[in-house]
Amino acid sequence: MSELKQDVVHLQELIGDAFTKTGALVAYADGGAMSLEKLQKVLEQTADEFERATLELRRLCEQSSTGTGGFAKRPSLPSKQIVGDVEAFGLDSGWLHIRVNTLLPHCRYQTPGWLTDTIRRLLDDYESAGNALPHFEQALLVIDEHSDIDGRHIFDQDNKGWKAVSNAIKGRLILDDDQYTLSIALLSKRSTENVCHISLLDLREASDFFAGHSGYYAASDIYEGRWP
Repeated sequence: MSELKQDVVHLQELIGDAFTKTGALVAYADGGAMSLEKLQKVLEQTADEFERATLELRRLCEQSSTGTGGFAKRPSLPSKQIVGDVEAFGLDSGWLHIRVNTLLPHCRYQTPGWLTDTIRRLLDDYESAGNALPHFEQALLVIDEHSDIDGRHIFDQDNKGWKAVSNAIKGRLILDDDQYTLSIALLSKRSTENVCHISLLDLREASDFFAGHSGYYAASDIYEGRWP
């Protein structure tokens, strides 16, 4: 069996596993008995199966591509229009801002692999465009979700969704994500944007960030504001 055929068969197995997981959800939707905690666990397990298939398909796309746009050489959409973008901002443009065009997932039982992989790919695209990524000895990670959804509870202690962010930057922008290397601030704002802003900066400049976040520096929005 050729390597490509093996990869495709493996992908089919992953998709099959994901489809099988949806059976429990269909049964529940048809009136089956399931506690809310059990439902959440089944939903996360189903999402994990689909994420595995997506990550494998991403790998195959890169492995089979002969250049930008793949075999057909079609121009690809800028990543900002699809999943998000990365930019330097803040004091002397020494901070990093990652915008993810979706909300953080609720994940009580496992960390979402797709979010970690997506952030890593955004960083790859940023570097591929000729930009240098910063590296911090001691950093502040600010996860700032803008949402108009009630009852999010996304930053509960038993929620692992936001931890995918620190997993994505560990060993690349910071040495590790232990408490002496990485400090974390979890913020939120009522907004119809429904996006997640991720900022990384030198811990010593935390006061400057929060001054900007309060509107002291920025014209209106810290992520689009003017800095001295």
